[in-house]
Amino acid sequence: MANGILYLIPVPLSDDAAFQSFTAYLVETINSLDEYIVENEKTARKFLKLAGLKIPQSELKIHDYGKHARDKGNINDFLGGLKQGKNVGLMSEAGCPGVADPGASIVARAHQLGIKVVPLVGPSSILLALMASGFSGQKFAFHGYLPIDKIDRAKEIKDLEQQSAREKQTQIFIETPFRNNQLLADLLKICKPSSLLCVASNVTAADENIQSLTIGEWRKRSYDYHKKPTIFLLYA
Repeated sequence: MANGILYLIPVPLSDDAAFQSFTAYLVETINSLDEYIVENEKTARKFLKLAGLKIPQSELKIHDYGKHARDKGNINDFLGGLKQGKNVGLMSEAGCPGVADPGASIVARAHQLGIKVVPLVGPSSILLALMASGFSGQKFAFHGYLPIDKIDRAKEIKDLEQQSAREKQTQIFIETPFRNNQLLADLLKICKPSSLLCVASNVTAADENIQSLTIGEWRKRSYDYHKKPTIFLLYA
């Protein structure tokens, strides 16, 4: 029996951006599937309803791939349907599966088993922020979270700034939303006044705010990104 196909299904980045996120092919695809691997079952079911799912949700088989399930289960348990020839959808909590997302391990295992992986078009806050920053899109790197330790973080910020200047590379990173203001304060303290910083907050939401300024200009401004999903981009 041939393996099924693993479809990587992006979901909206914010509650009020659902209909910006859907494509006709995405809607067609979810209506051809009745099995999903998801990071959060509640939000996954909400997304499927908004996207126009016609299959009764009671008929869906949904595997919860949240943190507790990942810690307890064997990754192969989530891929049983695929190995039996069923097509399955993979969804993250928000945005694109596998990008700064634990679903990457599902995708990696699928490749190991010879399962076809098909990514669908949808929103990535990382790429949308890069597009809107005005910084180099020819050469960039996403670093995820910077160190929490103050000394290690300061060293990492200096290293990223120097690498950006040396290689003309856009450096992209994120922080836990309740520590956004602390990270921004560190960037303004450590980086050179001439370096450019883009802060992209609540991307695709009604209150989306994306600003690219020099560090010197940022130092003259007030800001509050507390508890707002935010992408930081540094270009020296």
